[in-house]
Amino acid sequence: MTTGLIPGEQPPDPRPADGLPPQRREPAGQGTMSVENRSRSSVITARAAASFEPLGRSVASARSFVRDTLQGWGFGDIVDDAVVLTSELVTNAVVHAGTSADVLCLRSEEGVRIEVADRYPEREIPLQGSPVDMGSPDREGGRGLQLCAALAGHWGVDYTPTHKTVWFQLALPERPVGTRSAGPSLPTPLLPLADARVRVAVVQVDRAGSISAWNEDAEELFGYSAEQVTGKPLTDLAAWPHTPGTGTGIADALRLSRWEGSYGIRGAHGRVIPVYASHLRVRDTEGEPSTVCLLVRDHERAVLQTPSRVPASDSSGGSDGQSADPFEVFIGSPAPDDLDGLLQRTVERARDMLDGDSAFLLLATDDETELEVRASTGLPSARQRFARVPVEAGPGRYGSARMPAVHDDLTAVSGAVPLLNGTGMRSVVTVPLKVEGRLTGSLGVAAEAPGRYSNEEALRLQFAADRIALAVESARLGELERLRRGSLSFLVEASDLLAGTLDRDQTLALMAQMTVPTLATWCAVYTIADQASEPDLSYVLHEDEELIDGIKSLLSKIDPPDPVPTPGARVWSAPAEVAHQAALRSSMRSLGLSGGPTRQVTPGIGPTLATAAAVGGETVVLPLVARNRVIGMLTLGKPTDEHFRQEILELAEDLSRRAALALDNARLYSERTAISQSLQRSLLPPELPTVDGVEVEVIYRAAGEGNEVGGDFYDLFPISDGAYGFAIGDVCGTGPNAAAVTGLARHALRLLAREGLSGPAVLERLNSAILDEGARSRFLTLLYGEMRPRADGSAELKVVCAGHPLPLRLRQDGTVEPAAEPQPLLGVLEDLELYEQTVVLDPGDVLLCVTDGVTERREGPRMLGDDGLAEVLTTCTGLTAGAVAARIMRAVERFASDAPSDDMAILAMRVPGLQTDG
Repeated sequence: MTTGLIPGEQPPDPRPADGLPPQRREPAGQGTMSVENRSRSSVITARAAASFEPLGRSVASARSFVRDTLQGWGFGDIVDDAVVLTSELVTNAVVHAGTSADVLCLRSEEGVRIEVADRYPEREIPLQGSPVDMGSPDREGGRGLQLCAALAGHWGVDYTPTHKTVWFQLALPERPVGTRSAGPSLPTPLLPLADARVRVAVVQVDRAGSISAWNEDAEELFGYSAEQVTGKPLTDLAAWPHTPGTGTGIADALRLSRWEGSYGIRGAHGRVIPVYASHLRVRDTEGEPSTVCLLVRDHERAVLQTPSRVPASDSSGGSDGQSADPFEVFIGSPAPDDLDGLLQRTVERARDMLDGDSAFLLLATDDETELEVRASTGLPSARQRFARVPVEAGPGRYGSARMPAVHDDLTAVSGAVPLLNGTGMRSVVTVPLKVEGRLTGSLGVAAEAPGRYSNEEALRLQFAADRIALAVESARLGELERLRRGSLSFLVEASDLLAGTLDRDQTLALMAQMTVPTLATWCAVYTIADQASEPDLSYVLHEDEELIDGIKSLLSKIDPPDPVPTPGARVWSAPAEVAHQAALRSSMRSLGLSGGPTRQVTPGIGPTLATAAAVGGETVVLPLVARNRVIGMLTLGKPTDEHFRQEILELAEDLSRRAALALDNARLYSERTAISQSLQRSLLPPELPTVDGVEVEVIYRAAGEGNEVGGDFYDLFPISDGAYGFAIGDVCGTGPNAAAVTGLARHALRLLAREGLSGPAVLERLNSAILDEGARSRFLTLLYGEMRPRADGSAELKVVCAGHPLPLRLRQDGTVEPAAEPQPLLGVLEDLELYEQTVVLDPGDVLLCVTDGVTERREGPRMLGDDGLAEVLTTCTGLTAGAVAARIMRAVERFASDAPSDDMAILAMRVPGLQTDG
């Protein structure tokens, strides 16, 4: 979705790219100004555009887009009509036509024009002058144009070869100049008390919460110059409500569109100055939001405080004498289509109806034992959202949930309404929400003054609660069903992701990434290696990456939670307590209250307060239990004063069970892989010895993931003074079974050769040893030889090729020839008659030995083969042994695109030339 403001821009030319005029019809009586004339005469001062996919939920998204856009432009008077029309037109596009919808909002001095375009122009085109039949109002389709005709001042339909656009224009209502509110004339002694000169501090705060403007009255009130505070977070100066070190409440207030209330500002002298503030969220011509704060001394709040609201009329009849729906009278029409919107509208209307300073609504759990805070207005912050309080018994119980209750002074009845503790509210009226006799929630309105409410207000509020209870419960059940479906989808996707890896570190990262920000604001994973080990902080993640290091540092200073195997989430208060203490110490140091020097505004407390705010909310711990053992803990946290919903905790518990099993599987896989690799490495020869006068290079590749040794093997070892044995072989098959025969063959060769036996005798005894393995025996192809460098620079080799691919000899002139003859392989026949052949490598000659994984490399029907290998070897004249082996391996890898399916070994031996090779 794209939005933007373009001051002074003309609306786009509606004609298609091919230059043909669009087919358009403007219904009679809806306006006479054509699109072209509007384009020339109306100046577009702002525009916002968005595209929506052909999905049912796009209709709600389009409504929200139009509502937010018009409210941002200050056109709240026409929002309802615009949202209704947009909803119908977008429904026609994404539901009935099945295409995406493009919504364009244009602002001009004449009003607001909204265009909805789809990509289905083949529908019937209304003809000029023909009667317009829009069908029955009760019909599912066709209502969009009826509503345009009824609500819009101008509307029309534009057609192009690829799009159909329905547009409507709403004129701005007349806003006569006059008195918004007024109070009666009062005697002078009754007027509010103020200083000789009332100072109004004007502070502007940017999107990041930093001060961008600071006027002279602010300098006079608080003692800081503009240069000292510009660019500093306002939370570094604000005390909420008057307590140093906790700035979260003001941060929440700065994000609201409009807010009014009390807090404190720490002055340059170190003392907290109580102020009354009025905040307004605005955005500039570039669309960048900021908050304008007007501040006066708290005892001069009358300068800014909004006049008391007039209670809503009890009249339920309309001007035409017809009775209106009590629900619509209270909530307004159209009612919000989502639960959060409905609850927020409810508390705002309840507060206005009883002229209260705040209002709140709680919903009951399924067993009616607890109430969960779901909406509030006028309270210092949203800190209580999703907090739970018991209804009947226990600490912090909600004692006035099932019956209407009026409290004249909360200071005399401590804890009667836990939500209002520490908010400054004195009097409150609460009523239950019930459906068919079952408690579904509680609605309350509170005021700062004591004794504000009586039984009459309780009856009025109960009447309103009875009207909305069924709608709230229906919306709650719909939300719960959507949440359950989303939970199933989330768990299925999580299981797939966790099952897709056996890497421990990747599993830890997936666990954290799936919880943040879907389930929590931040997450920490502790792991336990074994029962005797302490929990180790293994992974930390926050939705804001800049806070990760601060949270990790904070948690590293706290003892980890106890590894209790009891299922379910349990609250862990240590992070919030330590974070609060750290923030308090930083604030005191900044004010010079800890014995250190006083500083005006300490830049260092910003990160500390940010970390404290990040972990200052509810923190829960879920055990990671796999195979009846606690292998770790999953810690989830919320920012300051926020709480988890029970449904989220249940979902997190399901996720923790799956994550624990995945983490334990990764641990077992890692352990077994380490054991396997250690055993496999023991089958490989140690570092190759250096042979005077002969270059030797080996390249080895085992097939299969995680295998370091397969059925192919090689070896080079000293036999006696000046003589070396070498071997390259291939056991039938791959993997661990073949590797077992590999170990037998390699160690047997070394032992027998060092006993002074000839090559044929060594292989004959090895053949007997393989046959002695019985059913575990596997046949083996083997090239074995003894090498003895000579004083003249050549090398004498005696080789036996038992069923193995023949070694190839590369001469200096580029010719390639086999260096041995084939003989029977090992592990098949009991009586073998083998013989050895002598080969002399002259200076510059190369002997190349490979396993059949090289020669049998395939790409479809093609195979590299002996001839292909010989052709590659002819290009290696003058190369070192290492370069020869590397070129052969590159040729094998490039021959086919698929990964090799067989083990490969390459052994290259070269006698250096008498002159330097190029």
